[in-house]
Amino acid sequence: MLLKIYSENPNIKDINKVVNVVKDGGLVIYPTDTMYAIGCDALNVRAVERICQIKGVNPQKSNLSIICYDLSDISEYAKVSNNVFKLIRDYLPGPFTFILPVSSSLPKIYKNRKEVGIRMPDNNIIRELCKELGNPILTMSVQYDPEEPEYSTDPELIHEKYGEDVDIVIDGGFGDTEGSTVVDCTREPFEIVRQGKGGIEL
Repeated sequence: MLLKIYSENPNIKDINKVVNVVKDGGLVIYPTDTMYAIGCDALNVRAVERICQIKGVNPQKSNLSIICYDLSDISEYAKVSNNVFKLIRDYLPGPFTFILPVSSSLPKIYKNRKEVGIRMPDNNIIRELCKELGNPILTMSVQYDPEEPEYSTDPELIHEKYGEDVDIVIDGGFGDTEGSTVVDCTREPFEIVRQGKGGIEL
């Protein structure tokens, strides 16, 4: 299903339609402030495993990332030191992934790596989804192919490509081709491990 939702003022009925699918273990593709991404309820291990399978990711060897609604949610699912809090408070919401030590609130699938990527995109659609769901959402960017960039930026073409794999594709307008800036905050000094869309001073 392709569902149009406007990012400036998301319709709560449409948001709840997606939330109900996600609560049932469904998969959704949604816009962020960077690229379109595929996600599910981050606490539903079976749904997380389905996404890992679609993306060809081994959760034992790869960091998983989640989207949180606000800073207090982040503190529930990751260990946030005072220095980390000061940093993320200044840059979120925004196009960043902060790698933090995982907390005990996340399922075992996240604990193999002892760390988790945290996102809080500057996009009303995905943040409202998190808020209404009441859980974080697992997030992995849709595959980007420089030879066919429109299949990761145009929601109709994303639906054409991934419609069989997911339950809903949200059309929130055209997406970006650049990912988030990834910052490792598991040790100090903090380190930029991938420069993406977000500019940051450490």
